[in-house]
Amino acid sequence: MTRFLLAVSALALAATPVLAGDQIRVTGSGTVYPFTASVAEAFGKATGKKTPVVEATGSGPGIKLFCSGAGDDTPDFVDSSRAIKKDELATCIKNGVKDVAQLTIGYDGIALAGAKAGTDLSVTKQQLFMAMAKQVPDKDGKLIDNPYKMWSDIDPSLPKTKITILSHPATSGTRSSIEDLVLKPGAQSIASLKELEGKDAKAFEGVFKTLRTDGGFVEAGENDNAIIQKLEADPTVLALFGYSNVALNGSKIKAAKVEGEAPSVEAVQNGKYKLSRPLFVYVKKDHMAATPDMAAFIAEYMSAKAIGDEGYLADKGLIPLPADVLKKEMDNAKTLTALKVEDLK
Repeated sequence: MTRFLLAVSALALAATPVLAGDQIRVTGSGTVYPFTASVAEAFGKATGKKTPVVEATGSGPGIKLFCSGAGDDTPDFVDSSRAIKKDELATCIKNGVKDVAQLTIGYDGIALAGAKAGTDLSVTKQQLFMAMAKQVPDKDGKLIDNPYKMWSDIDPSLPKTKITILSHPATSGTRSSIEDLVLKPGAQSIASLKELEGKDAKAFEGVFKTLRTDGGFVEAGENDNAIIQKLEADPTVLALFGYSNVALNGSKIKAAKVEGEAPSVEAVQNGKYKLSRPLFVYVKKDHMAATPDMAAFIAEYMSAKAIGDEGYLADKGLIPLPADVLKKEMDNAKTLTALKVEDLK
């Protein structure tokens, strides 16, 4: 009998809940995965209940599965390294997932990282756009196929090394953050593309979101450990991914400065590092009657011992929320206010 049929039976008989021990399912972001997996392990040890199943599928595919409906074959939570979009929540509601609550668990930064043995690098968002885009403007503002093979081709002050940047696929939250935090502002800093944005926003979006396929940019999957191994194997290769990877692997890789600032816990938290982003967990409130352990899992996740300044997730690379924001999010975790489509971007 499924947990949902059991829930109906339990309500009908007004009996003691029979769902204790039912296993929570979480899917979504590869960036958020290690944090949720740690909370799942702590939850299992503290309660003696089954450790929740946590899967890393990427934010986009995870939200798609989360929003596909309510029932045993759909997850209870979804991790995301970007905020859920208006059309995604609308799909949730259309499919019967009517009550979705957002938990903000902390911050991460997008880091441009390379092997410890590689050259120190300091770049601007515009230079990153010029390194990654499929098409870039020439000196007359006309779009041409990206001619830059070496970093020094973009700017003589940059290293004479081949451009190779690894990152996540287009379905990942990290990739979405790169588009928002790096590629779009990088393109907007170029006069001809800023003019294009004013005339044809859709065409502009196509330019900054379409990345080169000649080896300068490489979709390397969601497995960050595999990406780190590739960085170690070739000191000329760089990767754009979550700063938590740099924080946890400081003996193997290092981060470049972006717009003159290197990522650090303090710089990400106070906003000096311009490629920072919040991380989220979304709750399928529609499942909470059938899976009462969800409330205890949320309490564990949003506790000071997990996401506070001295919490165990800080040891995993999560950058804690400022004290006032943390209190607000802890209060929100108790009320779990449902999101509304009209409140989203």
